[in-house]
Amino acid sequence: MSIYRVHFKWKEKELVLRARGLDLTHPYFVSITDLVFPEGKKIIIDPSEDEVRRTFGRADHLMIPFQTVNLIEEYKDGEPDERPVVRDFRVVDEDQDDPPEPES
Repeated sequence: MSIYRVHFKWKEKELVLRARGLDLTHPYFVSITDLVFPEGKKIIIDPSEDEVRRTFGRADHLMIPFQTVNLIEEYKDGEPDERPVVRDFRVVDEDQDDPPEPES
């Protein structure tokens, strides 16, 4: 099954919706069903994602005018998201790597 990412403009903002259902047969609208939102707790909250969830999260079916849509991407379900991944890192102190100098 595919996941669609629809990039569009709404109220002067660029937004992205993810959905499993997309229909382009209507002459003036992109029909979007079965919206997908990330699940689980987050340490970092994306304000644009939060706004999309608050605005469209309860909708079963959206009809977005074609002229507001900038890009539609299709991904196979289960493919990794293109967002950056936060990883643990270690700070290396330069002084720790140098051997101790002999005392004179």
